[in-house]
Amino acid sequence: MLLPVWVSIKLAAITTLCLLLLGTPLAYWLAKPSRGNIVGRIKILLMGVIAMPLVLPPTVIGFYLLLLLSPNFGIGKWLAQYNISAFTFTFEGLVIGSIIYSLPFYVQPVYAQFSRIPASVMEVASLLEPNRLRRFLRVALPQARIGIILGSLISFAHTIGEFGVVLMIGGSISGETKVVSIAIYEQVEALNYEAAHMMSVILIIMGMVMVALIASFNKSSHNP
Repeated sequence: MLLPVWVSIKLAAITTLCLLLLGTPLAYWLAKPSRGNIVGRIKILLMGVIAMPLVLPPTVIGFYLLLLLSPNFGIGKWLAQYNISAFTFTFEGLVIGSIIYSLPFYVQPVYAQFSRIPASVMEVASLLEPNRLRRFLRVALPQARIGIILGSLISFAHTIGEFGVVLMIGGSISGETKVVSIAIYEQVEALNYEAAHMMSVILIIMGMVMVALIASFNKSSHNP
């Protein structure tokens, strides 16, 4: 009964770590002032694409990811040519889907925090530290730490409760792709309400803890 909970926690943790590594530089680049109309338009278009999971049903995103990663289409077909297994119905596929689906929940608070850094601070930093990477690590990241923590908490909480996307990509393989939300659904279908209740209580407790942490850091971000 606890195995789906563990799969969900592992999925949320790996997804959040990947978002930290990939989403933070992306949010920083999006928040930087653009030097030209073309770059500015590209950023606006990219932010619109990133925000799509906020407006599209999870099953729609899951369906197209299923096609994209399956061995007969898209990336999956290309991988099959090199004898690499497709990512559909695997834990790795769940991670890919979760990263895409949770990306706006991480990028938006981090982007907002980067945008609040005064231009004068970055101008002084560019004079003192010509190396862009070190300037990013030593100046920008500490300034955006609240947004990064807040985005990580939101992404973790959001991934824990995923259903539509993970069901479409991963199905329900015990110990591999069966997350707690799918396990609850299956127990309800089997009229095993006691097991569904126990797993739901675990999610409720985790959700309350995450909401309390998110509220705390959200308050900190508005009162530096």
